[in-house]
Amino acid sequence: METPSRDTGPRIAVVGGGLAGLAAALRLRELAPAGSVITIYEQSGTLGGKLRTGTIAGSPVEFGAEAFLTRDPAGGESAAVALARRLGLDTELVHPATGQAGIALGGRLRPVPGGTLVGVPGDLAKVAALARPAADRDHDAGRPLLGPDEDLAVGELVRRRLGDEVVDRLVDPMLGGVYAGRADTLSLATTMPALARAARTQTTLTGAVRAAQAAAPRAPGQPVFATVAGGLSRLVTAAAEALVSPTGSGPEAGHTRVGIRLGAAVRELTRTPTGWRLVIGPTRDPEAVEVEAVVLALPARPAARLLASVDVGAGALVGRLDYASVALVTLALPAAALPDLSGFLVPASEGTLTKAATFFTTKWGHLRRPDGLALLRASVGRYGEEHLLQRDDAELTATVHRELGQLLAGPALPAPVASHVQRWGGALPQYTPGHLDRVSAARNMLRTAHPTLALAGAGYDGVGMPVCVRSGETAAEEIVKALGGTTV
Repeated sequence: METPSRDTGPRIAVVGGGLAGLAAALRLRELAPAGSVITIYEQSGTLGGKLRTGTIAGSPVEFGAEAFLTRDPAGGESAAVALARRLGLDTELVHPATGQAGIALGGRLRPVPGGTLVGVPGDLAKVAALARPAADRDHDAGRPLLGPDEDLAVGELVRRRLGDEVVDRLVDPMLGGVYAGRADTLSLATTMPALARAARTQTTLTGAVRAAQAAAPRAPGQPVFATVAGGLSRLVTAAAEALVSPTGSGPEAGHTRVGIRLGAAVRELTRTPTGWRLVIGPTRDPEAVEVEAVVLALPARPAARLLASVDVGAGALVGRLDYASVALVTLALPAAALPDLSGFLVPASEGTLTKAATFFTTKWGHLRRPDGLALLRASVGRYGEEHLLQRDDAELTATVHRELGQLLAGPALPAPVASHVQRWGGALPQYTPGHLDRVSAARNMLRTAHPTLALAGAGYDGVGMPVCVRSGETAAEEIVKALGGTTV
């Protein structure tokens, strides 16, 4: 779809067509001044970023993000659920048939203990079968665990208060499953914000866990996660259709117009007297586009490259964020006897390439097949181990198949009838301590000097679909405010 022609309102560019960019564009469409022209510029040939539904053995399977949280930190409806509702997909949401996951330790699968917060226990007795907490360390010293603005690595705090086994056997594999990172380098404030807030008032770590859990109550039986029947790509398709559907009878009606350009890489961003100039496309045939405002819904590194010519300080802060690469190996196994678990995590100490696995046809009732075919997906790759992914698809698949058989410690897994390898290079942000302060400083620089330029996406505000949706919406609201509109 081509860029719409000039209407009477401002022109706004959304650079990046992932979930944050789509959410920003949808919010701009709702709030931007009448006659606005909004264009999404996406470098690849598809929208949706890490939302990608494929097919294996005739069943829809996620090759990227699999599900999203249903509630926000305050206990209300999450931004992802609200988005599905606005797009008419709320009746298509489905929830896991089982939420019990396992941890592979010493060749055995053990249930993840209840009462933990990303592996950090609020009750030491509940994790004693898996990890021996250093209970004597978590004493009450009469002062909060963290200062008002303090941030540190998750592993640093948990090792200090509860010992190494709790980190290595519980916390590290859980963080590895979400971020492909390590507890000893990931920021507490970014990856576990509820615990960080509680640690600024509580005097013991177990007390902070209980306080964080109490601050986000959940009704009994209320599902934690959801996905869209038929695949999350339906959310992307619905968003694109909503964006380009007409909202008025023509330019004279003053309606907002939206265009989507695929295969349109933005290579340069420069300030102009009235806004911004974007240089798009290959160097041999560049195209210059002028707009009044820009939402950069890109990963941090490409965003930093564009910011370098706009605000060196903000670009340097954004560019400090590093990323991990992962591969997702999906297998279709005939008559495989899988445990009644949603999947399992693997501590790094087990020495396997596989760091997590999801049993799709066990976890999701709507994916169960009458022929008994089992669909499962393994996640491969941790931060700093990118060299282990330098194998072809066949070798990666064979390694995962062998390791899954060993980790399940049951009858030998049958040979797969179909498989798929999805590689996500530089996909998962690695938030080191101080990340939120760096992002806040960068955004403050831009708001002061360049209020019509906003940042959105997982590289700034955290992973997970609800966070990305809200990040995009917030960036859109900032742009509308800067253009003199209202966000009410």
